[in-house]
Order: sequence, then C-alpha cells, then structure tokens
Amino acid sequence: MTTGKAPLVELHGLGQSIWFDYIRRELLDSGTLLGMAERDRLMGVTSNPAIFEKAIAGGGEYRADLAAMRELCARDPKRAYERLAVADIQRACDQLAAVHGATGGRDGYVSLEVSPKLAHDTAGTLDEARRLATEVGRANLMIKVPATKAGVPAIRALIAEGLHVNVTLLFSVDAYIAVADAYMAGLEELAARGGDVSAIASVASFFVSRVDTAIDPRLDALGSDGARGASAQALRGKIAIANAKRAYQAYLGLGASARWSALAARGARPQRLLWASTGTKDARYSDVLYVEELIGPDTVNTVPPATLDAFRVRGRARASLLEDVATAQAQLDQLALLGIDLDATCDTLLDEGVKLFDTAFDKLLAAVAAAGK
Repeated sequence: MTTGKAPLVELHGLGQSIWFDYIRRELLDSGTLLGMAERDRLMGVTSNPAIFEKAIAGGGEYRADLAAMRELCARDPKRAYERLAVADIQRACDQLAAVHGATGGRDGYVSLEVSPKLAHDTAGTLDEARRLATEVGRANLMIKVPATKAGVPAIRALIAEGLHVNVTLLFSVDAYIAVADAYMAGLEELAARGGDVSAIASVASFFVSRVDTAIDPRLDALGSDGARGASAQALRGKIAIANAKRAYQAYLGLGASARWSALAARGARPQRLLWASTGTKDARYSDVLYVEELIGPDTVNTVPPATLDAFRVRGRARASLLEDVATAQAQLDQLALLGIDLDATCDTLLDEGVKLFDTAFDKLLAAVAAAGK
C-alpha cells in the first residue's frame, strides 16, 4: 500500500531508521549529509575501514591534509589516518546533532570502528575504544566493535562504562544472542554502580547479503534436477532474509524476558538490530531486496549510496519483517536437510569479514604512508 510519501520517509512510520553506510569529506563539505537528513530523514552514519580506505586513498579532498602531515604519515600512518577519520567523524556527529536531539538520543549516531588488528584482543579493543571516544568527544558517537570472542567481553565493558556501541560483523543468531546478553550485562553493571542506563544506545549490526553470497553457490552445486535440486534452487536468495527474520524473532523474545523488563523499568533502551551489508550482490535479485524485505519496528537499516538511491526512487515500504516467519524457519530447516550448515557458514563469514577489514586497513595505511614519501 502506498501513502503518497517518499519511500524512505515511509520507513519511519513503520518503526525503522535509515542510516548511511558511507562517509567522506565531500559529503560533509557539500552539505549533502545535512540535505539527506532533511529530505530523506536519514538518521545516522556508519563507517568501517573499507569505507575510509576508499575515501582517503581515492579522494583528492584529503590531499592537502596528507601533505601537511607528511612527516607523520611516514612515521606513524595509523595516527595520521586517525586524525583524518576523527575530524570527519566529529563533523558528521555535529551535522547529525539535531537528529540526535530531536529523537531523544535514539538516532543521530555516527559510528567509528576500532582497528581490525584488535579483533582478537579484548584489552587492546578497550584501550582504543576509550581513546577514540575521548578524541572524538561527541555524545552521538558509536564505537564499532566486532562480534568476535574477544570482542564480546569488550562490548560488555564499554556499555558498563557508558559508551555507545555498534556491534559489527554479526552473521549467526547465536552470536547475536551472545551480544544481546553482553549488552544487558553491561547495563546491569552500570545500573549497579548507580549509572543512568537510559542514556545508553547500542545497535547489533546483523550482516545480510553476504549470507546469500556464501550460500547460493552451495545451492547451485546441488544442481536443478530432481526434487533435491528443485528444493535447492527454491532457496536461492532466501536464506539471508530468513536468517535475519529469525534474529528478529530472537530480539522479540529477549524483549519479552523478565531480565529485559527489569532494565526497561530503569529506562534502558533496546539494543536495536541493524541490518548491514544490504546492497544486493547478485544482479538477478532486486537492488532493493534487502531493504524491502526487512522492514519492522525498532530496527535500523544502514544502506550504501547506490541502494539508498534505488530505494528512494522505487522502494516499496511495508511491514515485511513480521511476514511469513514460519516460512522463513521452514526455509532454514530445509537448508539443513540439504546438508548445508548455516552456523558453520556464519562462523566462516565472521572470520572472512575480519580479514577483509584487516586487508582494507592495510591498504589504507599504505596509502597514507605513501603520502609521506
């Protein structure tokens, strides 16, 4: 059903916030981010090492700053990068401060990720998260921490210290539940010390399209002939959405628990599920597939530029996240019957995600170092 409103604006009436999975200096200098916040009701910004690598290594707008830091670029490229990133994040936070205020701290956040080199280092993650939060110095900063085994205890500690956390690289429902437990434990620790849990915001970034990218070739390998092949082909392009719907059902179950009710009574905010990796990777699928099929209350979708543009033009907003939940579970059950282990695939995707960000970070630092020569 259409209401006559712009598709991106319609999402707000359905309880979903749209964040932008992109940042670079030009976005801030041109007023584009402010315009999107007004026109599209854009409510936040996310960044990661790959986004910064493309922006800084390929963006002429950083050339003067890099030249001015030539000695630092050569001596300590990570520190030089951080100066650029912190400056951009501060400006983005300032430009979304009105959104943060108008939503009472629900939205208006800008995310900055700790170094992927620290993905398996709890103490290092904590040190860097605290340092970056201090350097940015904005109330609407979210620190991104990956959902690795070392990351989960860091998430709990950071929440207990009163920092906003964007938990990234979530693929499996079990991993999401562990992160939700860490969030609640952190809030409980903060409350026990007399802290204000109502001031804390967090999102759990559940990656979507990469699941289909990993599963679809395994379905194709089963062929298309016979009942088994037909069953496999029927699941193509369905598992990522089914997995996300199962995660949302887990979110609803946690929200109905006595443990959460006790925190909510103190004013705690739910840790919203954020759908990440929502750009379509397979040209056979709609380019707005992972937006249209995952719309529901208390969620965020962080979209890359091309997907945002596509949904603005032809997206259709409906409360899709609660549709066909039983069908989604049946699809996951059928996948298991075909011998494809989704949990193992999600574990692999987490490992690969860390390595991809690590590689992007190396490329970024190499580009910064080259500016010092």
